[in-house]
Amino acid sequence: MSATIKHSLVVPCYNEEDNVAAFLAAAEAAMDGYTADYEIVFVNDGSTDRTQQELDRLFEAHPQLHLQIIRFSRNFGKEAAMLAGLRAAKGEYVTIIDADLQQQPEIAVKMGRLLDEKPEIDMVAAYQNGRKESKYIEWCKETFYKVLNRITEVEIIPDASDFRTLRRPVVEAVLSMTEYHRFSKGIFSWVGYTTESIPYEVQERKAGQTKWGFWKLLRYAANGIVAYTDVPLKWPVFMSIVMLIAAALTAIVSLILLLCGQAVPASAWVAALVLLLSSALSFNQGVLGLYLGKVHTQVKERPIYIVKEKRSYEQD
Repeated sequence: MSATIKHSLVVPCYNEEDNVAAFLAAAEAAMDGYTADYEIVFVNDGSTDRTQQELDRLFEAHPQLHLQIIRFSRNFGKEAAMLAGLRAAKGEYVTIIDADLQQQPEIAVKMGRLLDEKPEIDMVAAYQNGRKESKYIEWCKETFYKVLNRITEVEIIPDASDFRTLRRPVVEAVLSMTEYHRFSKGIFSWVGYTTESIPYEVQERKAGQTKWGFWKLLRYAANGIVAYTDVPLKWPVFMSIVMLIAAALTAIVSLILLLCGQAVPASAWVAALVLLLSSALSFNQGVLGLYLGKVHTQVKERPIYIVKEKRSYEQD
């Protein structure tokens, strides 16, 4: 069966067996008061719990709803899940929203109404009105976005999340970006379009624990920097200049001390210089390795994800 869809909800899921039913109920209640022409696209990102069984149960129990369930062959990450959901979504508006109910479906409706009222707006981004995180994690995120916005060609709103609603032209523009290592916050800014930001209150998780630990956030930050700026590639040039100046100053100071009749142990200067040069070389190689690693992965042209199974209300 086919249907005209006004609003799609794309819901990445990873080990959310205790949340998907509650999310569906909340989404149904919120969307029914807005439009009957909506769909919900669940993307199971290789969950290791009973998320898939719960999604299958919901699909069978709600034949009247426009549901899609995409199951990955393994865990490919949230970026891949969002991409798969955007590709599958058919709505005029498409909202990316988490399954844990920290992001309420009512806010998705609010974003949809805002697009209805303001045809000049192409995308609505929701930002957290007060983070419920440790001060350390909050400081790390603020520092990351400050650095990123200084060295990239696009401006990324620090508190804006992936929780946003896109018009269909924006969705198509995002899908035209074919890079393997995706950083959606950067992509949303890079494609342009008129964006309005609105605040939302982050709710407590319905169940389970957050999937974003410190090291995962660190990898995400590194991927964002490498994906959206080549400034680190220029650091070796600056470091080489600094090292040249340091070497010249060392030689001048040593010469002055020798002219003043003071003994200067040659081994001390040699050791310091070798350590500095070694550190500079190692750093430079590491930066180049990051970019070469991305290029190596991209040229393989592997799929960003693999779908193991897909169920849809449009299937016969």
